[in-house]
Amino acid sequence: MDIEQKRQVLGSAIRQRREKQGLSQEKLALMVGSSKSHIWRIETGRVGVGIDDLSRIADALDTEVRELLTF
Repeated sequence: MDIEQKRQVLGSAIRQRREKQGLSQEKLALMVGSSKSHIWRIETGRVGVGIDDLSRIADALDTEVRELLTF
């Protein structure tokens, strides 16, 4: 699995968890101090995500980082 595929898998895991909790991208962005467009880029695998952002996203989704990293 290359890095692009890993970004897509991570983004998909974030999106699935967010949607399961009934959160919009905008709401998640507000919770983590980001923008809706940045959340969209993460969820679609267009950008890498740093550990700080990933940690804030996991906290907002009430999960652990390792639960989002399924590869």
